[in-house]
Amino acid sequence: MNNMNKVNAAYIHIPFCSQICYYCDFAKVLLEGQPVDEYIESVIDEFNNIYHISSLRTLYIGGGTPTVLSSEQMSRLLNGINSKLDLSSLEEFTIEANPGDLSDEMIIVLENSSVNRISLGVQSFDDKLLKKIGRKHSERDVYDSIQKLRTAGFDNISIDLIYGLPKQTLEMVESDVTKFLELNLPHVSLYSLILEDHTRFMNMERKGLLHLPSDDKNIDMYEYILNTLAANDYAHYEISNFSKTGFESKHNLTYWDNTEYYGIGAGASGYLEGIRYKNHGPVHHYLEAGKNKRVSEEKLSQKEQMEEEMFLGLRKAEGVSLKAFSEKFDIDFYEIYGSVFEDLLKTDLVIYNNGRLSLSERGFELANEVFEKFLIDA
Repeated sequence: MNNMNKVNAAYIHIPFCSQICYYCDFAKVLLEGQPVDEYIESVIDEFNNIYHISSLRTLYIGGGTPTVLSSEQMSRLLNGINSKLDLSSLEEFTIEANPGDLSDEMIIVLENSSVNRISLGVQSFDDKLLKKIGRKHSERDVYDSIQKLRTAGFDNISIDLIYGLPKQTLEMVESDVTKFLELNLPHVSLYSLILEDHTRFMNMERKGLLHLPSDDKNIDMYEYILNTLAANDYAHYEISNFSKTGFESKHNLTYWDNTEYYGIGAGASGYLEGIRYKNHGPVHHYLEAGKNKRVSEEKLSQKEQMEEEMFLGLRKAEGVSLKAFSEKFDIDFYEIYGSVFEDLLKTDLVIYNNGRLSLSERGFELANEVFEKFLIDA
């Protein structure tokens, strides 16, 4: 697996959490009793000795909760993956963190590493709502963590917020957005709650115990978010992401640009040499897998690659270049999608300008309806 010089992004998964949030279906496990030290060594081995990664443009450590590791474990992980990496080419190195986990010792480890971007899982500033969704941090923890990070020299800080939560009102969303703006951070990801199988929220919904905002209220929340962030100079550069100029997530753009990346760790997904793969999810299975960490592989057909190019590219505000599409797949865009293109232009869901097809603001709200149009009949 040495011949992958063109791949310049990697995702590393840390599946451990101190508690499980009620909405989360990511590959995760409670930290207590887990073979964390053995896991760290296995991740370092996968990075250095299975994929032989020596150069990257972006690196992202997500979870789970990476900062649930001890400061010593985090230091060992960061030193291990950086030991053979050319740091001069690493433009963006993001690590996810929970506000309540950023101890002074952890801040020192991050400050002395090559990490230059922090993504904080805030979700809400409302303490009562945080408890209702299974989060253990408080609003005070958010402010304390951001202050610590800024003091340590981090200016590229993003936070996640969720709207459409149980019993959440538009006024509560307005409060969250206002508090975000007061922090003057360069990036925010705002997600609408999605109910996933095997989560506490889905079980509650099936029992009629979850009281979610109506679809109309969700739309009101989304439109408020769009209008307020735009008025404060945040570019809506992807369906759920907003940034100040120059602070777009370079790593996540790898996914939306439909380019290849390494996925490392238990339950991680990657995309290499036209193959989408997934690693063993349970930690023990991952550790026992030796050099073959993958549990599944899917070689994408050209049809599937073209569909993904449209689904992912249209998530971005800049959309898809029809010329670039034709060149990438060595086929005329109009031959494949001409009728779909013409039909969509008759709606208010898309915009065509300077050779690029993109979603309109209404199209962002109804994105799945647009994406479905690009499924190619077998």
